[in-house]
Amino acid sequence: MSELGEFLKAKRAAISPADVGLPAIGNPRRVKGLRREEVALLASVSVDHYTRLEQGRVAAASENLLTGIATALRLSAAEHEYLRMLVQARPVRGGHAAPEVSPPLRDLLDTLTAPAFVLGPRTDILAWNAAAAALFLDFGEIPAHQRALVRLVFLEPRMRAVFRDWEAVAAEAVDRLRMAAARTPGDPRLLSLVGELSVLDADFRRWWAGHGVRAVAGGRKRLRHPVVGDLELDWQVLQVLSASEKSLVTYTAPIGSPSHEALRILSSWAARPPETRTNTAAVPHIAEEIDSVDPSR
Repeated sequence: MSELGEFLKAKRAAISPADVGLPAIGNPRRVKGLRREEVALLASVSVDHYTRLEQGRVAAASENLLTGIATALRLSAAEHEYLRMLVQARPVRGGHAAPEVSPPLRDLLDTLTAPAFVLGPRTDILAWNAAAAALFLDFGEIPAHQRALVRLVFLEPRMRAVFRDWEAVAAEAVDRLRMAAARTPGDPRLLSLVGELSVLDADFRRWWAGHGVRAVAGGRKRLRHPVVGDLELDWQVLQVLSASEKSLVTYTAPIGSPSHEALRILSSWAARPPETRTNTAAVPHIAEEIDSVDPSR
């Protein structure tokens, strides 16, 4: 079954007839959740047309039809957009190299004191600043073809350890990857990434099979850094209008908060020569500053 069919089937299974005011005809019911004919009834479309759509045998679908199905299945705005992309998708014929980051965008990264990096259409980390390397890891140590953010969240121990709410972060990354995959269906590199993570990580397999979709562009993450300790940072995704395939991800903290002060200290630590960064004791003034931020240390 196609991704469109799997997605619609998963969403049908998540809703019971009682949820939408329909009688539960048939005892026992052979189908978990709603039947196709029940979705068709709720969406005001013929059963045959809905069945052909779910089976991938409809070349196009009107916005009214998609809205009706989205309403019937109680899809979120992100899921509705995902449904639209699946129906309108044009498969990618062959892979494409990671897009280049322009010099002005790299200059912008370097001028930011907050951790930031540039993501490509496949969630590849294309460029980053010193603050991002200090907060997470030096992404330059990772081969470029393995630098997908979702891959690092699951398979890179240093990246995995920094998130105190790792499960929430990882599940969100899977949902965002599914949205990225819908934009470029059949992309060999994305298919390879999904295959690799499915083989190597049981959590990824479980979340990917759940067909979750999310288009979150910001929020708050709880991190734990080996130098400055616990942090609560606000993250946001900013679209780069001059390069539609790229987005800028930043991590900040409210001015005056302990996390904001910790980021400043981390920046100072990262600016030191590498041989002095082994621990805070090697940089006395930084150790003192950390103590002043959190007296419990």
